[in-house]
Amino acid sequence: MAGCLTLAATAQQKGGDKLSQDKAAIKSMCGCQDVTFEYTETFPADSSYKPKGYHKIIDAIEYVTVAAEDRNRIVLQHLLIADSFVIKHWTEDWQYENQQLLAYNQDNQWKKVTLPAAQVKGQWTQKVYGVDDEPRYEGSATWVHTDGRHYWESTSDAPLPRREYTTRNDYNVLRRTNHHEITATGSVHEQDNQKVVRANGTDKVIVGEKGLNTYNRTSESKCQQAKEWWEQHKSFWAVVRKSWDKVYGENSEINLQKKVNEEPLYKVMSALEEKAFKKELAGAELEKTILLTLQQFSHNTTLSLHR
Repeated sequence: MAGCLTLAATAQQKGGDKLSQDKAAIKSMCGCQDVTFEYTETFPADSSYKPKGYHKIIDAIEYVTVAAEDRNRIVLQHLLIADSFVIKHWTEDWQYENQQLLAYNQDNQWKKVTLPAAQVKGQWTQKVYGVDDEPRYEGSATWVHTDGRHYWESTSDAPLPRREYTTRNDYNVLRRTNHHEITATGSVHEQDNQKVVRANGTDKVIVGEKGLNTYNRTSESKCQQAKEWWEQHKSFWAVVRKSWDKVYGENSEINLQKKVNEEPLYKVMSALEEKAFKKELAGAELEKTILLTLQQFSHNTTLSLHR
C-alpha cells in the first residue's frame, strides 16, 4: 500500500501545513476496501414523472492505489475485483491549484475552460476518468479540515453514469454534487445529483438522485490479485494517461466517439493492452499507436487505426 495514508496519519497532519493535510486526506482514500454502491431517485420536477426505485450493489472489493504522484498531483487508480476477475475501474486525478478543466456540455462533448488563478487558490481539482481513462467530469474545490472532519465537495456536469447510459434516453446530463469525506474506517462518496435535459441552451431538471458509495478498509490480502495485476499492467496505463494529457493539451474541445471502425473504445484499448502485455507492441510504436487511437476517438483526426 505504498503511497497510501490512514485517517490517523491525516489527523497527525493537523499541526502541519494545509497542503500536507490535503495530500494526506487524498491518499487516505486508497487501500483494499469493501465497497457498497447505493442510488435512489428523489424529488421529481413534476407529478408526471415517477421516480425509479432503490438500486444497490454490494459484496464488491476495490483496490485503490497511488498510480502517480508529484508535488501538485496525485493520481488514484481504482481496481474492482469481481467474480475472481480484476477490472480496471475509474481513475481520480487530483491536481493542486489547477486552472484548466474539461467541462461537460452534452452528447459526449467536453470543452476546455480556464479558471482564474485567484479562484483556484488553495483548491484541488478532481478529474474523474472512465475505464479507458476517457473523460467523465471535473470539479475544483477546497479540502476542508475542521472539527475532526476531512472532506471535499464540488458540483459539475457529467455524462450519464454507466449504470444508466445504455438504458435511459430521457435525460442527457447528470449534474453531480460530489462529497468525498474521510471516515474512521475508510471514506464515503456521497452524491446529490440532478438528471437534466439540456437542449437549445436551456436545462430542465426531471428528477433528483441520491447516491452513497461506501468504502471500508479490509484485509490487504483480499486485494493481492489486484496488486499483482496492476504491477503487470501499470506501465501500459501510464502511457495511456500521458497520451490523453497530450490530446487534452492540444485541443480546446473533445468529442468522444462511441465507435471507430465499428469498434468501441474499450475493445480497441483491450486489444492494445493485450499486445503490450505479450510484448507484441512496445516503446515508441506503442506510444504512437495509443495516441493515434485516442485522437480518433476524441474526433481530432480521420486517420485509420494501426491494428
